[in-house]
Amino acid sequence: MKTKITLLLTLFFVGIVGFAQQEEECMTKLSIFHEYVKAKNFDAAYQPWMDVRNKCPKFNNAIYIDGEKILEDKIEKSSGAEKKAFIEDLVKMWQEREANFPSKTPKGEYAANACQLQYDNRELLGKTDSELYECFDAAYNLDKETFTNPKSLYTYFSLMVDLYDAGKKSAQDLFDKYDDVVEKVESEVKNYSEKLNELIAKEDAGTALSSKEERLKRYYESYLNAYDQISGSIDQKLGDRANCENLIPLYQKGFEDNKNNAVWLQRAAGKMSEKDCTDDPLFFKLVNAYHALSPSANSAYYLGILKDKEGKSNEAIKFYEEAIKLETDNFKKAKLNYKIGLKLKAAGNYGRARSFFREALSLNPSDGHPHLSIAAMYAASANSCGDTNFNKRAVFWLAADEARKAGRQDPTLSKAAAQTAENYESKAPSKGEIFSEGNSGQVINIGCWIGASVTVPKI
Repeated sequence: MKTKITLLLTLFFVGIVGFAQQEEECMTKLSIFHEYVKAKNFDAAYQPWMDVRNKCPKFNNAIYIDGEKILEDKIEKSSGAEKKAFIEDLVKMWQEREANFPSKTPKGEYAANACQLQYDNRELLGKTDSELYECFDAAYNLDKETFTNPKSLYTYFSLMVDLYDAGKKSAQDLFDKYDDVVEKVESEVKNYSEKLNELIAKEDAGTALSSKEERLKRYYESYLNAYDQISGSIDQKLGDRANCENLIPLYQKGFEDNKNNAVWLQRAAGKMSEKDCTDDPLFFKLVNAYHALSPSANSAYYLGILKDKEGKSNEAIKFYEEAIKLETDNFKKAKLNYKIGLKLKAAGNYGRARSFFREALSLNPSDGHPHLSIAAMYAASANSCGDTNFNKRAVFWLAADEARKAGRQDPTLSKAAAQTAENYESKAPSKGEIFSEGNSGQVINIGCWIGASVTVPKI
């Protein structure tokens, strides 16, 4: 018995010593490959990294953070079968990371990364559109919350369109996926807009941002720019596949089966509104069924559209205002105010439109589109809001100033806002005209619906 106990204790301590030696070896090699990675000497980092990855996969998450950089370098520098092997190993390594460090590995994000890598190398890997779409679809359904990469969201939808064109997906599949992806993009835009709005409010209050806040601001702006770009690309990819000729028979066919499905009704009415299919009687059926089943901000807004179609603008405004009252989310409320402002602007009701645009700005100041709309209304009113030719053209200074506000607050509009402001400035009085009038630095009051003042530039 004593001999057995002694043997067990010996084996136990040998195990501890062996484990400690292995851990020490892994620590040493981790330090070695990490220093190589910092120096961007990925070739030298590869072997010690592989040793640690194989012997101590749970040792430190740096194995997977640095490993991604090492394998990406290998992929970039290789070709053919060797490149394919490295690509497959990177996908495998992300799976290992999820298994060994699940709390530090957002499932949707890394699953989407793996799909995107395979999509970017689909010819080398021999992947079909169907296989790649199933990969993205599985990643999206696995963890929608962390499937946020703008490029991957676009790729996911682009594959759906390609499969639809190949006759492998139905029109309903296509439009459902469009709604899924657009809603996801909007939720991410909302997320980053709200974070950016907090920093804008701080700046507007006269408080300087800290260096960390400046970095965060640039980070939020970069993502908003990326989502803005893919939003346009998604609509462009969909193209005229979602035209009235396709939408109306599709929704007519599905109406009876879905007349008690609020989500289906909302999406159908929304798509018909978006594609200007609102003259068809089906839109009336969809909107009324939706409003009866689930009165909401959206349904009230669509009823407003119907009243507009009937030429009952006052009743339409009541429904639009009801929509705003029913909406509790400030980001969505801002979008509603903006859409209503656009309708009033198109009808020439500039004063009332500006009120809705300004409300949209107060709710979501990082969206500069309302500023550009106000600027456009000012510019369109230049010939009617002034008592002299000089004063009429002075309105363009006001329009230019409003356009510049859009660029300052909205990173997605900086170029367009600058070009718009420059265009308006070119239509305002020149320095020679200011000299002739002798009113440099004076304030001009602008009447009519604008009811504002502008200062003549000093020369």
